[in-house]
Amino acid sequence: MRAIAGSIISAGSLIGLGFAMMGLGARYQNLADNDPATITYLKWVQLDTPMMLLIVVLLAALVVGLATTFLGLAYDHEDLCRARGHLEDGSRASVSP
Repeated sequence: MRAIAGSIISAGSLIGLGFAMMGLGARYQNLADNDPATITYLKWVQLDTPMMLLIVVLLAALVVGLATTFLGLAYDHEDLCRARGHLEDGSRASVSP
């Protein structure tokens, strides 16, 4: 269950990051000059403060979601290995956490 919750958090943050990048494109689409041959780069410090905050929070949610997913999968694997070990011993005792 932990792995599923972590993957849902990760998916939500990736969707949010996609929407944030679409918002960045819409917000700063007129920043470039009239000459299409020149490339105008936008630095991190030139972004709006709410947009910076949104990107940082979504990236933090992505990291938390991925960590929850992999830790949940690791604990699930450990529980399955522990349960299989008890079944091979022949004992019918329940698995204690």
